[in-house]
Amino acid sequence: MAEKKTILVIGTYDTKSDELDYLTNAIKGQGGNVLTMDVSVLGDPPTPTDVSKHDVAEAAGSSIQEAIDSGDENVAMQIMARGASALCQQLQAEGRIDGMIAMGGSMGTDLALDCARALPLGVPKYIISTIAFSPLIPADRLATDIQMILWAGGLYGLNSVCKASLSQAAGAVLGATQAVQLPAEGRPMIGMTSMGSTCLRYMKALKPALEERGFEVAIFHATGMGGMAFENLAREGKFACVMDFAPQEMGNELMGSVVSSGPDRLRGAAVSGTPAMIAPGCIDLVDFPGWQPFPEQFNDRSFHAHNRLLSSATLNADERRLLARELAGRAAENKAPTHIISPLQGIEEWDKPGEPAYEPENHAAFVAELAKSVQGQVGFTELDCHINDQAFSDFVLQLFDQWLADGTVKNPKA
Repeated sequence: MAEKKTILVIGTYDTKSDELDYLTNAIKGQGGNVLTMDVSVLGDPPTPTDVSKHDVAEAAGSSIQEAIDSGDENVAMQIMARGASALCQQLQAEGRIDGMIAMGGSMGTDLALDCARALPLGVPKYIISTIAFSPLIPADRLATDIQMILWAGGLYGLNSVCKASLSQAAGAVLGATQAVQLPAEGRPMIGMTSMGSTCLRYMKALKPALEERGFEVAIFHATGMGGMAFENLAREGKFACVMDFAPQEMGNELMGSVVSSGPDRLRGAAVSGTPAMIAPGCIDLVDFPGWQPFPEQFNDRSFHAHNRLLSSATLNADERRLLARELAGRAAENKAPTHIISPLQGIEEWDKPGEPAYEPENHAAFVAELAKSVQGQVGFTELDCHINDQAFSDFVLQLFDQWLADGTVKNPKA
């Protein structure tokens, strides 16, 4: 028989014990084990949980009394969130849980988001929330592979509507623990960013070439969540080398777009000291949801409607100069070998002659500012080609082979 999987069930057992017990029984009824964690503050659960609210507060270096004495529900729940996320990480590292599920309204969801982020990629993490998929939840609070379901009709008490959500969630999290194939620790991995192949195509040449050299290649779609997943893994040191060739999420964030990976884009490799190659793919554009009107400041720009979900507007010369300085500054934060590659003839498919984003004078302003802004320890190469040309991929491989030869990147075939 397959080993039983254990799911950590998190919630406020003082007010939602009926719903949490229903969820627990649904998981057990499908053959799973459960470990329960109470994150209440004021009340006590009808029956003891495996991890008490006192355990949670102590894991945050605090106490339930301190949370109560704060007199502020936000402060109190942040104490519980710190403790719960620390315990999630500890329980998973000790092999005591295989997945996590939490439930709550806005308060419980806030805590649950921290718990999910504490768990590694591949460990199933599920949140049943009355605000699932809401704009109240910023993208940078979401774990790399989080799953959510709306807790319809679940604000207070059990009913047939909310049971539909709870039972689905129970099956989803348990099924995920039984089916998941966790990331392998075999071949070293290259982390690369890109966009769809209609816009950026270098990955088609680079992926097989890097695999021939003994590496696994993970390519992240740089549309907000993809860049955040990429940065999280880079920060954890999961990559042997970073090839960040589509960093426009940094520009999106600076231009006020919600298609963002948060303020730490282009900084993950620096935290772990991972060698990095950087190119400014698509950094001439700012992305917006295609179903919303562009902000007024971009109304006079050229734009490309990628589909009904995503549209892009071009940036002017001053905005591109700002991004050039920011890119160079963030690259300089990495003390590991870092190299910026600047293609002089364009950085995405729509900025070629005849295409809607072709603005050579604005691109020239970016190129000049980038060259002026690169700091001493960062390598820098200008290539007289377009980022989608074979010459770009050839240079990347040439530099990568040099890093293999000098030990900057460990050669798995050595």
